Amino acid sequence: MVLAELGGQISHALQKMTNVTVVDQKAIQECLNEITRALLQADVQFKLVMSMDASVKKTVMDDLVAGHNKRRIMQQAVFNELCNLLDPGKPVYVPKKGKKSVIMFVGLQGSGKTTTCTKYAFYYQKKGWKPALVCADTFRAGAFDQLKQNATKAKIPFYGSYTETDPVRIAQEGVERFTKENCDLIIVDTSGRHKQEAALFEEMRQVSEATKPDLVIFVMDSSIGQAAFDQAHAFKQSVPVGAVIITKMDGHAKGGGALSAVAATKSPVIFLGTGEHVDEFESFDVKPFVSRLLGMGDWSGFMDKIQDAVPMDQQPELLQKLTEGSFTLRIMYEQFQNILKMGPLNQVFSMIPGFSAELMPKGREKESQARIKKFMIMMDSMTNKGLSLGTAVPNLCIVSLYSYDSIVRSLAFLCMWRTSKEKSSVLNVT
Repeated sequence: MVLAELGGQISHALQKMTNVTVVDQKAIQECLNEITRALLQADVQFKLVMSMDASVKKTVMDDLVAGHNKRRIMQQAVFNELCNLLDPGKPVYVPKKGKKSVIMFVGLQGSGKTTTCTKYAFYYQKKGWKPALVCADTFRAGAFDQLKQNATKAKIPFYGSYTETDPVRIAQEGVERFTKENCDLIIVDTSGRHKQEAALFEEMRQVSEATKPDLVIFVMDSSIGQAAFDQAHAFKQSVPVGAVIITKMDGHAKGGGALSAVAATKSPVIFLGTGEHVDEFESFDVKPFVSRLLGMGDWSGFMDKIQDAVPMDQQPELLQKLTEGSFTLRIMYEQFQNILKMGPLNQVFSMIPGFSAELMPKGREKESQARIKKFMIMMDSMTNKGLSLGTAVPNLCIVSLYSYDSIVRSLAFLCMWRTSKEKSSVLNVT
């Protein structure tokens, strides 16, 4: 996961201070130096790093008196500063169901704007909105074909033109058409550009004036480096950027440029793109994200993922079977399906306190998912009688993880017994 390496280095620095016998100014300075190096290596802008260093130092030194837990103060100060980097405290526009909202997407070339437009529309479509897509990108060859293909897969209405070359006119016509069709979320995709292209920035301003968007979203590639701050600032000067979406979070780039972009636009992150597929799109909440980044976990996010993976109507029946001590291959098959719905395992690990996305080596996520699918293929070849054969399973609420190979099975058990908190026996998965 992007920023996982940064989070690991910061956590390591805080852990080293925890192991120090006496926490004095020297120990605090060494910890801050290590955190500063980690941020700079991750491509966070130098001025932002120095500002954060000064702020943390001031907070810790002010509270450096007898009787205070200096380690906890240090950890909390770093946590708060990272939260401030990602959330400037500015309220973001939220679409209202039944009321027309025009959302305009802007960003650098190759940042994943067109795919993100479809993901954004699909996210709200699942929640009951009636979204529509308008392709105002006449600069890139194949842009309309890409949007058309994505929208067709997601069953979302779209508008564009192969012959019209004026993006302002296309955007106007698209918004007018979908307004008549009572769409309550109209998303306008614009051409990718960078700050050296004055003509394209002027075009972006004209599209903004013509469509009068309720929200302008800046799409940010997480792999961009030190140039992120200047590029994001140029967009902010041209159009009123109100929110940021960070894409390609499933990669292993440094990701510090994304933090700089948020600081440059002074706009909060609202979503994260975590993969290529239309459903690999997460709503962003700054505190749980930073908590996961520092290895402190996110239980609420973990439980939400489980609730999304295990349908509510299946939960009472599943719990009843487990209470009776009945566990069949058919139940295991269903739980494997639920694990695959939860997304990459390294993301799930980062939600469990004490774990980290770095727990799984690079490239092993796909290997573990392929192994689950292999087991499912084996089960597909079995008869109904064979799948229904089961064995007694003890009640449990705590799962001990002893090896990498047990992690997949352990997550399956976490899914199945998430509501069995009152159970007290322990199962060791070996």
